[in-house]
Amino acid sequence: MTHAAPGTRFGMKALVINCTLKPSPAPSNTEALADVVVAELRKSDVDVEVVRAVDHDIRPGVEDDMGDGDEWPAIRAKVLDSEILVIATPTWVGKPSSVAQRVIERMDALISQTDDEGRPVAYNRVAGVVNTGNEDGAHHVITEICGALVDIGYTIPAQAWTYWHLGPGAGPNYLDDQRGHDWSDKTGRAMAANLVTVARALAANPLGPPPS
Repeated sequence: MTHAAPGTRFGMKALVINCTLKPSPAPSNTEALADVVVAELRKSDVDVEVVRAVDHDIRPGVEDDMGDGDEWPAIRAKVLDSEILVIATPTWVGKPSSVAQRVIERMDALISQTDDEGRPVAYNRVAGVVNTGNEDGAHHVITEICGALVDIGYTIPAQAWTYWHLGPGAGPNYLDDQRGHDWSDKTGRAMAANLVTVARALAANPLGPPPS
């Protein structure tokens, strides 16, 4: 299967997949922090779209299309149309949400797909992670998601993440408490800048096809 390589048109696109467990229109702490990253990306003239995954019927599986009303193919198309991907997830029992795991499992199919030049389809795309929670575990969540995205073929820039929590133990939510926002928001803005910088570098000097 072939796809157009990213970075071949003026401007860039970013997709933020919010993996909260809360369906719309419920307020999402994770989306609130992700919005900081979104705003900074837009300052760099990046076209950003946010998808709340739980609002869609994403079937279990590791194929591009699981049939029978599966809504992943439309989201997958947005993934492949974006040079920048942000996975935003809350922490639950110390791990990424089940919705985030479902998204990563569906992205697994990309590993074996290449573009017109024989490059893995996720090459020359960058990704990062936004995490919120009222318990410790942010670094574990970030590590799990970044590791999976590297396997798929994404490039993870330095400090391509931000998080917020008031752990250890249960505590307030991001939308309910201003403590720690300065650090999380500043880190989110740095995350956005790093994502854009590396995405532009890859567009100018793309990774080549693997040796035959």
